[in-house]
Amino acid sequence: MTIPAQTKTQPKSSPEPLLKVDGLVKHFPIKKGLLQRQVAAVQAVDGLTFDVRPGETLGVVGESGCGKSTMGRLITRLLEPTGGRVEFEGTDITHLNTSGMRPLRRDVQMIFQDPYSSLNPRHTIGTIVGAPFKLQGVKPEGGVKKTVQEMLERVGLNPEHYNRYPHEFSGGQRQRIGIARALALRPKLVVADEPVSALDVSIQAQVVNLLDDLQDELGLTYVIIAHDLSVIRHVSDRIAVMYLGKIVELADRKDLYSTPMHPYTKALLSAVPVPDPKRRGLKSERILLRGDVPSPIDPPTGCRFHTRCWKATEICKTKEPPLATLATGHQVACHHPENAEDQAPEDTKLLSVAKEAIEVVSVTAKAEEPEAAAKPEPAAEAEPAPAKAEPAAKAEPAPAKAEPAAEAEPAPAKDAVTKDKGEKSTDG
Repeated sequence: MTIPAQTKTQPKSSPEPLLKVDGLVKHFPIKKGLLQRQVAAVQAVDGLTFDVRPGETLGVVGESGCGKSTMGRLITRLLEPTGGRVEFEGTDITHLNTSGMRPLRRDVQMIFQDPYSSLNPRHTIGTIVGAPFKLQGVKPEGGVKKTVQEMLERVGLNPEHYNRYPHEFSGGQRQRIGIARALALRPKLVVADEPVSALDVSIQAQVVNLLDDLQDELGLTYVIIAHDLSVIRHVSDRIAVMYLGKIVELADRKDLYSTPMHPYTKALLSAVPVPDPKRRGLKSERILLRGDVPSPIDPPTGCRFHTRCWKATEICKTKEPPLATLATGHQVACHHPENAEDQAPEDTKLLSVAKEAIEVVSVTAKAEEPEAAAKPEPAAEAEPAPAKAEPAAKAEPAPAKAEPAAEAEPAPAKDAVTKDKGEKSTDG
């Protein structure tokens, strides 16, 4: 299948980034009153800086509401940025209008999150996947129908489905149709906004593997947005962790999972379940963040994570940490990183909120040994979590609050109650 006037994708070894984002900002105004005056703004994205190299996959993770999807729509220019700069292949596309972006639509495409609402129910599959050719005025060799059928076959669908409608397909098949539409014109950059979150777990692996195969086959560059850390680990080369509109850590996949430096990243990774029976007897540390993510309308001063961080000090409250390179290819925005040298060793006074920010509980997966959960030793071993030598002594109240781990004994208590009831019923 050949598409005329299509430029070749840059080689993977090219030193120039395909996409470059510098200080990207998007604020949604909140207006009130008869005159609709702006009284506040939702700071959805607030100063993102990163680049994407040709042929790589950049994964973006974070909690719901942190600005991931907004960022994806900004770099594809589906939304107008409030500030900052977006460059694609060295061309500034930050404020291009619709007509100016039309030629670039061939090279920048998006896969949407919901496969049910992203397809027009009144159009056939052939019309949906063939729409990019019509909009761009491209006449592929062999005709549009033949090219669309080849693309459907490439994404794992039957070419005979050309005249069917979206309601005749399952969720996984609809997402494949959306992928076929996005890849119809052989784009260079594809932004996938949570492409598998709306799908059944049994289908997710198939779609993820399909994206992986298409990248090798067509030489694509991906920006994949997701909240599932296992999906991101499988498909990404580099991973950016977002929190409340900012990137707090950007690193290679292997480095991020083996040596996370930002406390928020460590908390996210601690929540990932390990479905391995061989590790059932091993102790694992689970970090439970208290409270909700602050409102993006009025974000905290300084480091935005300091209201939930167990290492927060006075400097975290007053000074925003820059996204600095603390190791080769590992950028972190933190004054007191986890697996690196402390960036503010002079500030050792923990905030009161930090002492009660989290509970670190050591858990043994063996439920048949309730005594292990009640032992105080694992909690004592978890004390290094505060990480800083000096504040560790002051942070002792935190483990005191972590004593509810001993409350894991209600299981045997429940058994005792059941036993008592059984004895009473026997006596009766």
